Amino acid sequence: MKNSSQIVVYGSYGYTGKLIVNLCKAKNLNVVLAGRNAALLQAQSEQTGFSYQVVESNDVEGLKKLLAPAALVIHCGGPFRHTAKAMSDACLATQTHYTDITGEYQVFESLALLDAKAKELGLMIMPGTGFDVVPSDCLALHLKNRLPSATHLQLAFTMSKGGLSRGTAKSMTEGLGYGGLIRKDGELTFCALGSKVQEIDFGAFKTKTLCIPWGDISTAWRSTGIPNIEVYTGATDAMIANAKRSNYFNWLLRMQWVKNYMLKKIDKKPAGPSDEKRESGRSFLWGKVWDASGKECVSRLETLSGYTLTAHTAVNIAQKILAGNFKPGYQTPAMAYGAELIMEVETTKRMDL
Repeated sequence: MKNSSQIVVYGSYGYTGKLIVNLCKAKNLNVVLAGRNAALLQAQSEQTGFSYQVVESNDVEGLKKLLAPAALVIHCGGPFRHTAKAMSDACLATQTHYTDITGEYQVFESLALLDAKAKELGLMIMPGTGFDVVPSDCLALHLKNRLPSATHLQLAFTMSKGGLSRGTAKSMTEGLGYGGLIRKDGELTFCALGSKVQEIDFGAFKTKTLCIPWGDISTAWRSTGIPNIEVYTGATDAMIANAKRSNYFNWLLRMQWVKNYMLKKIDKKPAGPSDEKRESGRSFLWGKVWDASGKECVSRLETLSGYTLTAHTAVNIAQKILAGNFKPGYQTPAMAYGAELIMEVETTKRMDL
């Protein structure tokens, strides 16, 4: 393996990328900034003192040159369904550990196919080192440990404050038009959006939730082996109504010109929630498992707001890799570091009901 302490943060000037870079700087880590926008990279370089390289996300040869001296990449340049392949290919070619902050199930599924090659090279491939999916993945494994005979898992998450960053909104827009998904008997299975709704008690409050095609339908299956998995997110009545309505327009929402129109509208919005909202907000998670005999366990988790948490968990995992604490091959956060990984984040609370 390479003897390097260098971390490449690709998409370093995006909303979440900036949070990750600032935390790396506070921890005196050796970072190279990277992305497509030269002006934004130069400004960030002047502000942080880190060097930078301009590389297009689909330029595999350019990415190889970027990654050749690095120990690992924290890939923040989504939507990852368009960018993960080139980056992971470059990582394999240069023997660089791959991490990203995706929540897109398609990316988890496709990168899992690199497991054998990564093991052969002694590299770790770990997508989802942020809010998607560290807390939910750890909660899933914690519940599996509580009930090893579990055959069904439901996970839910919601936020107390904040909103979406532009990057998250773009990733969600790219996924429109394909309906919902759950894992049923080990297989990814279509489920009409809005067809599964339930009220969940997150401890601090109760709220309606909507079943969505979130990354855990891929990651939690590999972390726990539980064959039936559903993921829910807090939703207003209007969101639930829109989700139901969207099923009639999937053909339209799949069209690229419709997505491009929506993506342009997103570009005009603020980069993400304000610092005050982000720092005072909290994330709430809930999980339930049950087995064939009807035995069940429920646990809750409360932690930092999504974007703040992403910076902490992505950097924590990067530091573990630099210290030689990693498992070769495709890994989820809980597969590599166990159910207690999320408890390393200060102020995180977990309760078993």
